[in-house]
Amino acid sequence: MNLVWGFLLIPLAAICVIPFLNLKGKAIAVYMAVSFIAILTSFVAVKALMGESFNLILQGSFISGPIRLQVDALSAWFILIINFTFLTGGFYGLFYMSAYQNQPKNLTLQAILFVLLYPALVSLCFIQNGFAFIIAWEIMALSAFLSVIFEHEKAATIKAGINFIIQSHVSLVFLMIGFIWVASQTGTYDFEAIHTYALANVGVTSLWLFAVFFIGFAIKAGFVPFHTWLPYAHPAAPSHISGIMSGVLIKIGIFGILRMLLLIPVDYLVVGVIILFIGLFSGIYGIMMAILQHNLKKILAYSSVENIGIIGIGIGLGCIGLGTNNPVLISLGFAGALLHILNHSLFKSLLFFAAGNVYQATHSLDIEKMGGLIKKMPQTALLFLIAALAISGLPPFNGFISEFILYTGLFGLITNASVVSMLGIIFTITGLVLIGGLAIFCFTKAFSVVFLGNARHTFHHHVKEVSKFQLLPLYFIVILLVFIGLFPKIFLDILIKPVQLFTNLQQLPFNSFQGNGIETMLSVSNSSLYFILLIISIFGIRKLLLRKKTVTVSSTWGCGYTAPTHKIQYTGSSFSRTYSQLFGFLFRIERKEKLPKGIFPAKAHLETNSYDKVEKWLIDFPITNLKLFMGRFLFFQNGKLQFYILYGIVFIISIISLPILYEQIILLIDFLKQL
Repeated sequence: MNLVWGFLLIPLAAICVIPFLNLKGKAIAVYMAVSFIAILTSFVAVKALMGESFNLILQGSFISGPIRLQVDALSAWFILIINFTFLTGGFYGLFYMSAYQNQPKNLTLQAILFVLLYPALVSLCFIQNGFAFIIAWEIMALSAFLSVIFEHEKAATIKAGINFIIQSHVSLVFLMIGFIWVASQTGTYDFEAIHTYALANVGVTSLWLFAVFFIGFAIKAGFVPFHTWLPYAHPAAPSHISGIMSGVLIKIGIFGILRMLLLIPVDYLVVGVIILFIGLFSGIYGIMMAILQHNLKKILAYSSVENIGIIGIGIGLGCIGLGTNNPVLISLGFAGALLHILNHSLFKSLLFFAAGNVYQATHSLDIEKMGGLIKKMPQTALLFLIAALAISGLPPFNGFISEFILYTGLFGLITNASVVSMLGIIFTITGLVLIGGLAIFCFTKAFSVVFLGNARHTFHHHVKEVSKFQLLPLYFIVILLVFIGLFPKIFLDILIKPVQLFTNLQQLPFNSFQGNGIETMLSVSNSSLYFILLIISIFGIRKLLLRKKTVTVSSTWGCGYTAPTHKIQYTGSSFSRTYSQLFGFLFRIERKEKLPKGIFPAKAHLETNSYDKVEKWLIDFPITNLKLFMGRFLFFQNGKLQFYILYGIVFIISIISLPILYEQIILLIDFLKQL
C-alpha cells in the first residue's frame, strides 16, 4: 500500500509544484518525479519477473466496486519498457524543449502533461478493473493529445491533434462497450469477471467479446486499417513525445490485446490466423507507405505501423500454437512478439530523437531540403544509422533477434503441415521477407538523402550538432540495443515468465528456447561480437601505426564531372521513382514531373506526394457523404429570427406532447389486447 501511495503522491506533488518553479526547476521536478516513479514500479516489476506477483485490492466506489491491482510477468515486462523509454525520453526532452524557453506557459503545461502521461500509462499495466481502466485510459489520451498540440499555432498540428483525440475516443467507445457488456451480465467491472463470463459463453459470444476489445486496442496500437492517426500525430508532436508515443504508447494497445487473450478463451486457431493476416498486411502496407514519404517523422510513423505488424505476426503465431497445442510455437511466437516490443521501443525512440536533432538543426523535416548533414552532425548521423540498421533486422543489432525468432517459429510450422497450411506459411514467410527487404530500402533512402551527399538547400542559419547532454540518452539506447543483439539469451531467459502465462506449463521444465534453430541465432550473435572486436582491433592497430605519420586526404574521383552540383544527386523522389512506378497502382500518388529533354536539358523536375488510400476509404469517404447528407438540411439555418423562435416553440410543444402521446399509445395497446 505504501508503494501505491508513493505512486499517487509523487506525480501529484510534482504537478502542484511545477507552476511555481523557474524553467530549470520545472525540468528538475519533472525528471525527479519520473525517476522516483520508475524506481518504485521497477522494484515491483523485477520481483514479478522473478515469480513474485504483486496483488492489492483497493476499496473503490459504489460504481466501480473494489479495484484490484496486479503486476504479473506480462505487466512487469511492459512496465520496465515504459520506464526505460520515459527515462531516456524525459532526459532528452529536458534539452530538446530548451529551444522553447520563450514559451514558459506552454513549457509548464507540457511538464505537467508529461508527469500525467507517465503514471497513466504505467497504471494501465496493473489495473484489473474496467471502470478504473477507462479513467486511466482517458487521462492517457488527453495528456497525449495536449502534448501533441504543443505547437498549437500551426493549423496542421491542431488537425493532427483532433484526428488523434477523435480516434482515441473511438477506441475508448469499443473498450467501454466491452467492459459494460461484461458488467451488465456479471455485476462487476473486475477483469476476472471477463474470464468468468467468457468461460460460461464459449463460442460465438466470447469471440464477439474478444473482437470488441481487439478493435478498441488495435486502434491504439495502429494496426491497419486503424492506423490513420499515426502519420499525423507523430510528425506534429515534439520529438521526445513522438519517441514515447511510438516507443510505448501504441504498445499499450498490444498489451491490451495480450491481456484479453489471457482472459477470454476463444478459438485460438481462428483468432491466430486473423491476427497473423492483419499483422502481415499492416507490416507490408506500413513499410510500403513509409517509402513514399518525404517528411522524416512521417517515414518513421509509417514504419511504426510496419513494426506493429511484425508484433502482430508474432501474436498470431502464438495463438496458432495455442489452437494447435504446440508449446514450441506458442513460446517462439509470443517471445518474438514481446522481444520485438522492447526492440521497437528502443530503435524507434532512437530514430525519433535523432530526427528531433535534425529538426532543431535545420528547422525542417522535409528530406528533400537536406543532404550532407553527416559533415555537420556526425554523432546524430551515426546514431540514426545504427537505429536504421537495427530496424532493418540486420545483425548484430536487436531487431535481428526478434525477427529471427519469428522466422524460426514459421519454419517450425512447416513440419507436419497440410498443403493448405503450407501455402499459408510460405505466404507469411515471403511477406516477412518482403517487409525486411523494403525496410532496408526505406531506411537506405532516409539515411542517404538526409545525411549523405551535398546540401540541397541553403539554410539561413548555422547548422550544427546538438549538445552532448541531448545526445547522452541516445547513446544509452544504443548500448542496450547492441547488448540485446550480442547477448540475446539473457533477454530470452527474462521472457520465460511472461511466455509461461500463455503456455500454461508453469510446472514443467521450460526449454522451448533451446534447440529449434535458436542455436543458429546465438552463433550469429557470437560471430558478430567477434567481428566487432576484430574491427576495433584493426582500427586500434591502424591508429597506433599512423600516430607518427602524416595522413593526406584528397577528393574522391569525380567520375568525369568537373563541376559537381547537388542537383545531380538523388532526391527522395528520384530514389524511390522506380518503386513508385512499379507499385503506384496500389497507392494514391500525385506526381509532378518534367522529364529532361535534349542533349543539354535546361530544366527537369520530379515531385511526388502520396495519400493513404485506407484513410480515403475509411475516413474521408464516409465524412464526405455525411457532409453531403447534412447539407440537405441547411435550409433550417436560414438566419431569420422568426424561424428560430418557431423551432423553439415546436421543440417545447414536442417535449410536452411526447409523454402524453406515449401514455395514449400504451392505453391503445392495452385496449387492443382486451379485444
